[in-house]
Amino acid sequence: MRKPMLHWAVACIAMACLSACAPMISTAPAMLSTDNATGPSRIQLKSATEIRLETGYTRTLAAGSNWQRVGTLSQGAVYRPVGTIFTIEGRQVHEAYLVIASQRLVGFYLPGEQAYSPLSTAVSITTGESK
Repeated sequence: MRKPMLHWAVACIAMACLSACAPMISTAPAMLSTDNATGPSRIQLKSATEIRLETGYTRTLAAGSNWQRVGTLSQGAVYRPVGTIFTIEGRQVHEAYLVIASQRLVGFYLPGEQAYSPLSTAVSITTGESK
């Protein structure tokens, strides 16, 4: 009688451990275009912006941080951080570039995976051209 109870207890513990894992970041394949589209080639964030990812993690884009345009996706212009690495986190940590459309952060380009990860709600950001 003890053996079935032990199996049930182990199964419950295993399920609890699995449910505690962070969710994966949702992504879709993306082809970065390096065309010469209009818009600033380098921007600076004017104010700090906190982003809450669907994975439950938060990231803060620092005021004064500089970002270099590296191309475009159909979703918007893609900017990589200057002098640092920016990451987003889910089950794994991913290097991420900002995808910006109409002064709103709409998602991230993941260069290691060549994928786009959308935000469920776009976040307004304040930028200016950087030198």
